Amino acid sequence: MEKYLSIIKPRTFIALVITWLATFFSLEYNFQYNFDLTMISLAIIFPLVFTIRSAFKRREKALEYLSRFKSGILTLKSSIESNSKLAPEKKSEMLELLLQVPKSLILYLGPEPLPLEELRAQVTKINDLLIEQKDKIKTNCLLKILGFMRDVHIGIENTVAIKNHRTPTSIRAYCLIFIYIYPLIYVPSIYFRLNENASGSWILYSLSLISTFILISLFNVQEQLENPYDQDGIDDIKLEAFDLDLQYLEQTSKK
Repeated sequence: MEKYLSIIKPRTFIALVITWLATFFSLEYNFQYNFDLTMISLAIIFPLVFTIRSAFKRREKALEYLSRFKSGILTLKSSIESNSKLAPEKKSEMLELLLQVPKSLILYLGPEPLPLEELRAQVTKINDLLIEQKDKIKTNCLLKILGFMRDVHIGIENTVAIKNHRTPTSIRAYCLIFIYIYPLIYVPSIYFRLNENASGSWILYSLSLISTFILISLFNVQEQLENPYDQDGIDDIKLEAFDLDLQYLEQTSKK
């Protein structure tokens, strides 16, 4: 239940209070007018849906790059382990560094990020160790291994770019402002239409509060999708799925 309640933020209560006040004063002073609510969909719904779709696409791209990163790490591990010409101590050093890279990336993407320079330094060190051992690795094999390293680099840099660059801030700010203004426009208009049917005031309160809650909740969902790595929301990427089983890798590397 806590996960589903995570979409409720302080701004949710601000929007609901504004809606309640707008409804109260509309009823108290009989303030109503006829207004085409199609403008509401153009002003709020369209940009809100656009930002949600953009955030979701970023999440899908993040999954793609993380999968490419993990496959590159696993292939590198197999290539290093299968090379019989590498000295055991060098092989162990490479594998130990390789085990730390996924954990460092997950730490960087988490709520308390590891410095990016440290992550890049680990990958660069693996690359340097491979170059140092080029005499003991066949040229074709070395080129393949460096190609897998390229996948690791691409996975890291694209993942980092998704974390640092979000959907347009101006559109999100625009959506939030109009969600706050929305009750001032919507409530008198829906009050006018309800009066034609002689409906009670409780219906006006219910419709106004529910519609505002839907809009602000959608905005909160979009905000949570903005950073798919921070584990703030039920749709965030499960980073532990991209970590390698350290015990398993350590056991296999000792064989």
